[in-house]
Amino acid sequence: MILSRIFAVCFAITFFVSPLSAENLFSPAAKVNEQIVTKYELDQRLKFLTLLRAPNNSKEEALKALIDQKLQAQAAKAFGLSISDEKITEGMEEFAARANLTADQFVKAIAQGGVSRETFRDFVSTGQLWRELVRSKFGPRAQVTEAEVDRAITQSSKGGGIRVLLSEIILPANTPQASAQSQRLAAQLSQITTISAFSIKARQYSVSPTRGRGGRMNWMPLSNLPPALRGTILALSPGKVTSPIPITNAIALFQMRAIEETDAAAIKDVSLEYAAYYIAGGKSAAALKEAARIKAKVDTCDDLYGIAKGQPAEVLEVNTLPIADVPSDVALELAKLDKGEVSTSLTRANGQTLVFLMLCGRTPELSEDVSRESIRAQLINQRVVSYADGYLAELRADAFIVILP
Repeated sequence: MILSRIFAVCFAITFFVSPLSAENLFSPAAKVNEQIVTKYELDQRLKFLTLLRAPNNSKEEALKALIDQKLQAQAAKAFGLSISDEKITEGMEEFAARANLTADQFVKAIAQGGVSRETFRDFVSTGQLWRELVRSKFGPRAQVTEAEVDRAITQSSKGGGIRVLLSEIILPANTPQASAQSQRLAAQLSQITTISAFSIKARQYSVSPTRGRGGRMNWMPLSNLPPALRGTILALSPGKVTSPIPITNAIALFQMRAIEETDAAAIKDVSLEYAAYYIAGGKSAAALKEAARIKAKVDTCDDLYGIAKGQPAEVLEVNTLPIADVPSDVALELAKLDKGEVSTSLTRANGQTLVFLMLCGRTPELSEDVSRESIRAQLINQRVVSYADGYLAELRADAFIVILP
């Protein structure tokens, strides 16, 4: 959907990135082990993300993505992997086809916004290398048991559903320094095997509001969780903890406390309607006091239009999206809410803006019968993704990364 109007975007977009002067075109923006991320690469990535209308197109997110790209390429090289020119061309054609364009047409379109063919090529080839590395490294470990397939089929059938009782630890990762520290800590916490130990660490380290009760969350249908997380949660037995899961500005870990089948009709997927009202001041006392004042005055998402009246349009966002398209941190917060309930756990703009998040409603879609092989493939893919996220977190924690002015 983002790419389907790429030509219109190319002509209509107003870039917020200032052109780089010739003198500092290739000066370093960051150092990743022995490699440099140049300001030119950062400028190109910002323009590319803006053209694609990517949700996280800030300078900080663009630099983080480029750092990750360097780490992925370094890991693939160390593993002895490479991608042929023919495969890269196929990947570029596949990516462009999402916008109903050929690769050459796509390159001409992004060139209107100042993005080079080489930037597009590097973006595609690094993704291909990383996927190949992940398949080679974790494919054999991602096998699922027949019992796990049976459980997933039960969840997908109309004869019953699954609900889970989880605990969470949310660690901050809003700066490179905090991210590196949290990644190291998360790797240790993921080895916890008892519910009491996890609870103690949640009270000690978690930045989620659930820290006061040892990270304990209430029972929730599995379908409330983002699709990419469901397979990871299903694979847990009581007491086990997920690998570290990167989300926006944070790292999450979840522990299974209990799981049970229900008689309710299972839900394959959910569309979420939610409102986000942005309050300046982050988690300052004044901002939290304002959030409490608003919470006392609103019962539904529609009430927020009155709160936002006379303010800039960007102060309030109301979205209806498939749960898979909702930003991960938002989706996790919404999973805990019932209709009309509010969360003030999230921030934006590097912690300077508080998100007053309200769930307007959920629209469930009952599942159709699916084959065992498709369920197995989905679970394997979800497990590989979880391994890949954990591996990338390890690469970040072990790397020498310097952000330059």
